[in-house]
Amino acid sequence: MENILEMRSIQKSFGHVKALSNVSMTVRRGEIHAVCGENGAGKSTLMKILSGVYPHGSYQGEVHYDGSVRAFASIQDSEAAGIIIIHQELALVPMLSITENLFLGGEKARYGVIDWESSHKAAQSVLRKVGLTESPDTAIGSLGIGKQQLVEIAKALSKDVRLLILDEPTASLNEKDSDTLLRLLLELKERGVTSIIISHKLNEISRVADAITVIRDGATVDAMDCHTQTVGEDRIIQAMVGREMADRYPKRTPNIGEPIFEVRDWHVDHPTQKNRTVIKGVNLVARRGEIVGIAGLMGSGRTELAMSLFGEAYGKKKKGVVRIKGREVDVSTVRKAIDCGMAYVTEDRKGNGLLLDEDIQKNISLANLAGVSRHGVLDEHQEFSVAADFLKKLRVRCQGVNHIVGNLSGGNQQKVVISKWLFSNPDVLILDEPTRGIDVGAKYEIYSIINQAVDAGKCVVMISSEMPELLGMCDRVYVMNEGRFVGELDAEEATQEKIMRAIMRNGEI
Repeated sequence: MENILEMRSIQKSFGHVKALSNVSMTVRRGEIHAVCGENGAGKSTLMKILSGVYPHGSYQGEVHYDGSVRAFASIQDSEAAGIIIIHQELALVPMLSITENLFLGGEKARYGVIDWESSHKAAQSVLRKVGLTESPDTAIGSLGIGKQQLVEIAKALSKDVRLLILDEPTASLNEKDSDTLLRLLLELKERGVTSIIISHKLNEISRVADAITVIRDGATVDAMDCHTQTVGEDRIIQAMVGREMADRYPKRTPNIGEPIFEVRDWHVDHPTQKNRTVIKGVNLVARRGEIVGIAGLMGSGRTELAMSLFGEAYGKKKKGVVRIKGREVDVSTVRKAIDCGMAYVTEDRKGNGLLLDEDIQKNISLANLAGVSRHGVLDEHQEFSVAADFLKKLRVRCQGVNHIVGNLSGGNQQKVVISKWLFSNPDVLILDEPTRGIDVGAKYEIYSIINQAVDAGKCVVMISSEMPELLGMCDRVYVMNEGRFVGELDAEEATQEKIMRAIMRNGEI
């Protein structure tokens, strides 16, 4: 099989920071090629070079595509050659229709006027190719994330894609939508489309990849042919992190004490839909030194529960009782929830967890400004000292406390979010998808931070869509379905099968 792409000795720097030092990669025509590596390894930077986001002249090395050396000056150049990139943050306009998004910037027009009839026909044709049955007039904002991903792929197909690049395409998808997307990639492969997929989900890579390139610290460290070699997850992980990880989850000896966090008969209505109850009589207990998991399918109410407990973040007509350290508390606002000893690490770190345009120092102090102030005046020296201490303890990879958070890798951004809430010194730490979109090495470090928190006497409530993560970390797991807890399992008895059985049978384990 001939090569469609060769990237040779690629180097790229941002100021004094070298993002890529020596990356080479070969992709064969018609294959699905996975690119793996820790957060900050340089995967996305490499793909931005290939797609023209970083133009020729801003990097060293050569890009050979379709038999010749290419020097893409822009995204338009690479798209003209059939290279389309779909970023982790989707480039769709929510208020516009599917048709308008598909042809945005390349509208089908006659005599300077958009030809809506031909646009709709073309949209219907390309939507069928990705298995979408929605009307082309449907607003993008009304679609779930999984279908929005399919629209992005349809958009690529409308541009005669030959090499499709997907950056963490399933990071925000549930299991069903992920399966749909992976099946579509295999179908596109049958049609001759070559794909490069960046992913941290090793089970998905094992399912679809024909070849794997592993990048570590800006250099290629391994290239694997999945058809001629034995490629297991352990080999990929060792190449990614530079060490063996016999245990994906750090060891911890539980020292569980008295109840710290109690929720009794908690009811919450939908914020906009009248007479729709989202959380229905939930009872939860978390003890000192305990990690309590909440399992459930997408839409089961896990995030809505967490947000409703953390002030006015979600819901209306809240009823029930919340106790912290045996005392009934008022959590009706975010400020009151924080003052009561609660902290909530949102699943959307970029949208709701961080100020991306600000530096690390300002982000870490944000939830506890009183802790870095004297007589109501911010003490920047103390703020600097606090941030520097957290960077050291949590091993945040950055240039210093003044590093802009938006320029950090996903794993390091997550460490900053957790630092922010640990600095507020909570008794109750609620973690919503704490390792979403993070590589296995960074996950291990996040898990270690969680263990340190409970060892210090806090209790952790952990929501995760990854059942192995819940089973590997939690002392106890609640199972949630349709706004209710339908099961409760101790760590010793919990299995993926029992959790799914409780969900599917609505409580029967």
